[in-house]
Amino acid sequence: MPEPSSTAPVPSASPAGTPAVFRERLWPNIWIWIIAAGISGAGILVFAPISMAAGYIAAGVLFTIIAAMLLTSTPTILVTDESLTVGRASIERRYIGGVEAFRGKEATAQRGTKLNGLAYLCIRGWIDPVVRIDITDPADRTPYWLASSRRPDELVTALSAK
Repeated sequence: MPEPSSTAPVPSASPAGTPAVFRERLWPNIWIWIIAAGISGAGILVFAPISMAAGYIAAGVLFTIIAAMLLTSTPTILVTDESLTVGRASIERRYIGGVEAFRGKEATAQRGTKLNGLAYLCIRGWIDPVVRIDITDPADRTPYWLASSRRPDELVTALSAK
C-alpha cells in the first residue's frame, strides 16, 4: 500500500477564506499501518477459542478503531498570509520570529536534550525532520513551536516570506 502523499497541491483558500501559502497533513507512515494490522490481528488470537469468525470480526473492528484514531488525530500545518496553524494551535504571523529546519541527529536533539519544557509540540515519531518556529509574542510564555514536517524547507520558506 503506497504511503499517502503530503505533497498534495496547496488549496486555493484556507477554511477562513484566506489563501493558503503552505499546507501539509502529517499522515502516518506505512509501518504505522502495519503495526495497526498486527495489533488488530491479536483479536483473532483472543477470540479464536470462541470461534474463528468472532476472531476475524474482532480483528476487523480493532483495525477500524485504530485506523479511525490515526486518521482523526492527523494534524495539519497551514500557513496563510495572516496566520500559522499547527495541529490545534494557531498564531498570527506577526508573532513569528526565526524559523529553522532540523534533520537527523540535530532533529533528535531538538526533540530531546535541547527541548524547552514550555515549547508547543506537534511532533510525530514517524517523521524525522522538525521545524522550530520562534514565538515573539510578549504575552505568550511559549518560546517556540516545534513541528514535524516532511517538507521542512518549504515550510521555512513559507514562514520566512513576509
